[in-house]
Amino acid sequence: MNPAIKIALIYLAVISLVAIIVTIYDKIAAKKRPKHRIRENTLLLLAILGGAAAELVTMLLIRHKTRHKKFMIGLPVIIVAQAAAIALAVIL
Repeated sequence: MNPAIKIALIYLAVISLVAIIVTIYDKIAAKKRPKHRIRENTLLLLAILGGAAAELVTMLLIRHKTRHKKFMIGLPVIIVAQAAAIALAVIL
């Protein structure tokens, strides 16, 4: 396997894991520690950095922020944009 692809896959796995952990933490904090919530901008930044798919699946599974259009529309848009960027990079 190409070393660049291997590094990219490891990066995506790590950022996805971080996105999952932070999303679950925010769900728990919403109920038990409201002062320790994760900012929405932080969750969106994790999505933009590559954790969008993992974050979206996690939010749907734990029913967190599913009423927020910013996430239920924004995350799929980020996923499509990232997929298009990857496809473009592969073509070029």
